[in-house]
Amino acid sequence: MLFDITQVEDGIADTSFHGHLLHFRSVGSTNQLAVEAAQAGARTGVWIADEQTAGRGRGDHTWHSAAGDGLYVSILVTPQIPLERARNIPLAAGLAVQAAVVNCTGLVLDLKWPNDLMIGNKKCGGILVESASEPAPPEWQSSIGPALRYAVIGIGLNLNHATFPRELSAIATSLFIESDRRFEREPLLTALLCYLDEEMKELRKSRRGTTNEPDLIRRVQEASTWVYGKRVRVEEQGGYTGVTRGLDPNGFLLVLDDEGKLRTVLSGGVRPA
Repeated sequence: MLFDITQVEDGIADTSFHGHLLHFRSVGSTNQLAVEAAQAGARTGVWIADEQTAGRGRGDHTWHSAAGDGLYVSILVTPQIPLERARNIPLAAGLAVQAAVVNCTGLVLDLKWPNDLMIGNKKCGGILVESASEPAPPEWQSSIGPALRYAVIGIGLNLNHATFPRELSAIATSLFIESDRRFEREPLLTALLCYLDEEMKELRKSRRGTTNEPDLIRRVQEASTWVYGKRVRVEEQGGYTGVTRGLDPNGFLLVLDDEGKLRTVLSGGVRPA
């Protein structure tokens, strides 16, 4: 089915993404296109593909990209925020995807820290954020540190996949499999971009101190069944098991391990135990 880019443009007229959409039938990686544009000086943009032949997940995991069955998009954002606050962008993006899906389909995605989009114990999508820094503006206090130059938010969402390769069938799902309904990409992308635009505005406000940054952490904790009370195995620090205990003020996952020690997970690799 052909992708109607005009329909999406009409629906995002009031966002910073309007007029910056590019659609491809097949590309290696939309994230790579977005990163190259950002490095060349672009400040915003949206790259959509019917199919990715070299899509990546977190940690260079491959991503199954069936032509036309999923939403494969990379979004370039440049909110003027300290680099250390860029760690909140995957959390904000997860909330935007979740809101778009429930708004357009009635289905509720779960957010598995830091970047997986789940239905039950099966993965329905994922988020990969790539970013770069630059010197802070002269008006910032020196203690703030470097600024975010750009962030590329890559999102893959399984929409109309009826089946998956054998090695993925036990761990992957789609909106179609979960509902027996097919969904168009255009309304979902339109809603996603509108919600994400609002999330980026909130991040900019948090840098200026005009909004409550911990509110993002609270909203993620409320939106996810994984960040509190879930028994998990963590791959970092030699590997350990424990029970999730929410997010710390910086957005990192807390896990109470089996020896009673509260640990902070810094880089993901969290699985059901």
